[in-house]
Amino acid sequence: MKKYILVAMVAVGLYGCSDDKYADYNIDDKNPSQVAADYLFTSATKNLSDQSATPNVNLNIFRFVSQYLTSTEYLQEPNYDLTNRNIPGNQWERLTQRVLFNLQNAKVNIDNDIVLSETEFLTQDQKNARKAQIEVLMVYTWQVMVDTFGDIPYSEALDIDNTLPAYDKAAAIYEDLINRLIAINDYFDAAQGFETADVLYSGDMLKWKKLSNSVLLRLGMRIVDANPSLAETAVETAINNGVLDSNDDNALIYYESLPTNSNPLWQNLVQSGRADYVAANTLVDYMNDLQDPRRASYFDNNLGEDVYTGGEYGDSNTFANFSHMGEDFRNPEHPAILLDYAEVKFLMAEAAERGIAGLTNAASHYNDAVTASIVFWGGTEAEAASYLSQTDVVYTSSDWKEKIGLQYWIAMYDNPMEGWNSWRKYDAPQLNLPVDTGNPVPLRYTYPVDEQNLNPDNYAAAAAAIGGDTQQTRLFWDVD
Repeated sequence: MKKYILVAMVAVGLYGCSDDKYADYNIDDKNPSQVAADYLFTSATKNLSDQSATPNVNLNIFRFVSQYLTSTEYLQEPNYDLTNRNIPGNQWERLTQRVLFNLQNAKVNIDNDIVLSETEFLTQDQKNARKAQIEVLMVYTWQVMVDTFGDIPYSEALDIDNTLPAYDKAAAIYEDLINRLIAINDYFDAAQGFETADVLYSGDMLKWKKLSNSVLLRLGMRIVDANPSLAETAVETAINNGVLDSNDDNALIYYESLPTNSNPLWQNLVQSGRADYVAANTLVDYMNDLQDPRRASYFDNNLGEDVYTGGEYGDSNTFANFSHMGEDFRNPEHPAILLDYAEVKFLMAEAAERGIAGLTNAASHYNDAVTASIVFWGGTEAEAASYLSQTDVVYTSSDWKEKIGLQYWIAMYDNPMEGWNSWRKYDAPQLNLPVDTGNPVPLRYTYPVDEQNLNPDNYAAAAAAIGGDTQQTRLFWDVD
């Protein structure tokens, strides 16, 4: 699994994307650059992983927004100043230009037989299998974009001849994403897809099928309050077709020890030599109250064995006085998580509680989710059983939202975008107001400044349609 970065680096060298929002509009998708689909696929996967994993405050502050970390000196980001460093613009640009455009061009090049690993033309089944893998990552990325901003350019976004794309409704995008995943389910069975270029599952198409349906499950349960009928269809289809069924199926991107190919966490926590982040008291206090066995992995022992103290969220904090991220996260080879078994089981627990897709026994799915997370982070099943026996952890239908919300949020520590999504959906756990400003936790990112300046008419229409381009405008699925 660790062999992929060389391919990705070659891809970046051959087909690197500019930081300019519209830099890729000079690419002709009717006569695409002669870059192998394999390279583009690997490069897009790595760029998606990097943007998801990085704690760099210029690029991704979901670890702050979810209140897993707080800062020591620079207080803008944990106090939800999104515009000072153009954070929305960097999220928008990197996912669009470095992921979605690469994936789109990989599809085109597959159809044109521009591939690296084959000496002969691909069969149609082989093309469909590779395009199905691409489709999963495209849907995943679009979901992240929608969940970050709400309404966004979608149907016109990747049309290089249209530099002023209109915005699509977030609900309509979700519906299309669900249909896209349903449509490709059989393609994973027909032929072998990417192998060497596949840094996620090394060509294991059964795991890709499970991932596809797990993303479908996520999409369905995300909209369960906004569109129950479509949610039921998505969840039932996902369960019937097969989702992740153990930690062995987790969608992990493995990094390398070489500095240029290492996990962005290591780059920002270790290589940089900076001391900017400490564990937030929000997370540490909840985990201390529950004597959570994951603390030994989540946090370092810099304060002493089994001593964990979080910095005041959104306040100045002295690095030496508070718990740091754990040793695992300071390993350059630490894998990034796109989607894991614990998340799948939390989603199934909610579906069972709501009586969706024939699922029953919500407590069993919830217990499986918590156990999967504890075991993944180095704990034992016995520790998980003891943890689950506590009154504040044991599953009860009377407060299922609070129980799932808290445990889902804790489990997403290394997948912070989903931690934020979980909090927005379940309204649990209670997060802190940042000390410095007292600003409320964002419900979305505001649109990038470039959209306001370069696509003003469509930006204005979108802002009006969602009820205002503010951090407190709810997404369509965040109905409570």
